[in-house]
Amino acid sequence: MCSVILALTAAVAAALLVCRIALRERRSPGTARRALAFVHDRRALAAGVFVGLLLAALGWRVSGPGALAWAALAGALVAGLSTAAENGGPEDSEKRER
Repeated sequence: MCSVILALTAAVAAALLVCRIALRERRSPGTARRALAFVHDRRALAAGVFVGLLLAALGWRVSGPGALAWAALAGALVAGLSTAAENGGPEDSEKRER
């Protein structure tokens, strides 16, 4: 039961992030493409997969299969943040738009 609750909370957190991206895209087109740029960046994907696998291994031992969803979400966030850091961060991209 505990692992089901962990997985559901991770799904809610992922859904909130997707909604945030969708609302930003609706406000100014092209922001979703920039937010999901890590999909085309091999280094960012490698960092995300590494963190995801590491957290999945540790989380599985501690709390079971429910931790896998959180590990995947953390891996995606690390990949997104590493792409933003390489591109100068989100502040620089906003300055370039103006």
